[in-house]
Amino acid sequence: MHECIDGREEIMEKLMIEGGTPLEGTVQISGAKNSAVALIPAAILADSTVTIDNLPDISDVRLLGELLKEIGGEVELADQKMVIDPSKMFAMPLPNGHVKKLRASYYLMGAMLGKFKKAVIGLPGGCNLGPRPIDQHIKGFEALGAKVTNEQGAIYLRADELKGARIYLDVVSVGATINIMLAAVLAKGRTIIENAAKEPEIIDVATLLTSMGARIKGAGTNVIRIDGVESLHGCRHSIIPDRIEAGTYMILAAAIGQNVLIDNIIPLHVESLIAKLREMGVDVEVLDDQVRIRNHQEKKGVDIKTLVYPGFPTDLQQPATTLLTQAHGTSIVTDTIYNARFKHIDELRRMGADIKVEGRSAIINGKTKLQGAKVRASDLRAGASLVIAGLTAEGITELSGVEHIDRGYEDLEQKLIGLGAKIWREQMSDQEEEQVKSS
Repeated sequence: MHECIDGREEIMEKLMIEGGTPLEGTVQISGAKNSAVALIPAAILADSTVTIDNLPDISDVRLLGELLKEIGGEVELADQKMVIDPSKMFAMPLPNGHVKKLRASYYLMGAMLGKFKKAVIGLPGGCNLGPRPIDQHIKGFEALGAKVTNEQGAIYLRADELKGARIYLDVVSVGATINIMLAAVLAKGRTIIENAAKEPEIIDVATLLTSMGARIKGAGTNVIRIDGVESLHGCRHSIIPDRIEAGTYMILAAAIGQNVLIDNIIPLHVESLIAKLREMGVDVEVLDDQVRIRNHQEKKGVDIKTLVYPGFPTDLQQPATTLLTQAHGTSIVTDTIYNARFKHIDELRRMGADIKVEGRSAIINGKTKLQGAKVRASDLRAGASLVIAGLTAEGITELSGVEHIDRGYEDLEQKLIGLGAKIWREQMSDQEEEQVKSS
């Protein structure tokens, strides 16, 4: 997997984790990955320069910057800031290449359709979490007046003009809600999105679009109203903190922390996790823009069901599963969002976890002593769960699939080293690379 991202050749690496060291100190949370991957495509809609601050330094952000360059944008990325000049962008087809490497490339559909009234986008890649259909996105685009076809693995979108419409989402979908917003802000008339998702990242995107001159009301509620405008201008926007990264470090601190301060967060965004940690017996102190986790007592098992925001996030289900292996009693984790999000379970079993999967639920019997092993991350959040397992386990864990982790966690090992973790990267041998490629 020697590929180039932003001019840098990627070499296949593995994370080495020596477990058993209690963590202590402060960790700074980066800008939200799930906001960044929508905000960058949204800049296409402007007619002058857009500056986005507090960007996480992750591969998904770099890939999106490269995609904007491919369609004629001038993009500068440095020091957690991206400056995008969209004035020379054009509706160049993007059927292959970078667009295949990340799930969030589908936001280019809504942005390019809104700006140019046409787009050709390859079906997106990213984490393999089973079927995550984009039918609700397409339903929204068609309601606005676009013709949508699937030709040779790429989505073709064409419209003579876009007109506001009332769109009811059959499934609450963050991606569809944002994509329809992107397509609707320059459409004629009023668009109403009903049964809209309420995630904080949607409010973040609406804030950017409003700063660009869009007219949006109701973001963060289940009904969003958008009155189309003639054009949008550039602006400057700072991304909200990443609630999933914050939640990951909170779970990690609950698993093997002594006294960990998670800094630069919005506690309201992780309320469902705070409630579950307290139910387990974890000492959680909530401050203005920080959360402190102190861990002195035994944890007890709890049941978790993932739900759309403000419920327990599916993106924290896998890290939480690892934590529950360290809690006494039986826990049941049910994922109502993605039924294929249990690929980390076999890897946790390899480390000694007592877990079985039944349908959409994982049944965890704790407390179990985890042992270091060779494991592989199948997706971004599975990678986070296995890092937590490695830090908790006795001995050394060898974790491959690091490229998944790099998609969504900025400076993971440096942040962990700052808390006292023993973690480092090693280059894979040719033989190890071949084994990964053939698996």
